[in-house]
Amino acid sequence: MAEVVTRGTGEHEQLADRAVVRVSFAARGADRAAAVAALGSRVEPVEAVFAGDGVEVRSRRVDVHTAWERTRRVGCTAQLSVVLRLTRVDVVEGLLQSLVTAEPESLSGPHWELTDDSGAVAVAQQRAVADARRRAEGYAAALGARLGPLQRLSEPEQPHYGGVALAARSAEPGGVVELGLEPTPVTVTVTCTTVWTLLD
Repeated sequence: MAEVVTRGTGEHEQLADRAVVRVSFAARGADRAAAVAALGSRVEPVEAVFAGDGVEVRSRRVDVHTAWERTRRVGCTAQLSVVLRLTRVDVVEGLLQSLVTAEPESLSGPHWELTDDSGAVAVAQQRAVADARRRAEGYAAALGARLGPLQRLSEPEQPHYGGVALAARSAEPGGVVELGLEPTPVTVTVTCTTVWTLLD
């Protein structure tokens, strides 16, 4: 029994409705304890921002290491890295502005996401299967055959999510609002491999 194997790809765009922001703060001290204490003082003013409405702290990580200048030990550096999930898009600009004002070591975001991707994945799956079927029908016609029933279908990869990730930068207070960080579409891409029977 003749078979034809095809690969289909389907995409669907949906406007993001939540965002992820990554921020880190650093401080230096004469030793590790002093560096951590200084870091705590740096972070304390933004703890209220982390606890704001629509803001979820997904993770915190502390790194403490010796600071060197050439071969001379010059104290210790402590850094706190925080990952925030913003479940309300209307708080994104205000949160970024507050973080920029606090002069973090680094700030990246918003990285846009979907709260519920099931609908987008379903549409992308339908389009992937339709694409695979169109390809199979093309091969069947080229061989002078008819496309028979589907034998097998597999999804070799997990759905892929693509979107625009914007780095937040501000030279002076008020700059974040002017960057226009509105939600962007998230593209969900699904691929599938299908095996079809070829009929005479």
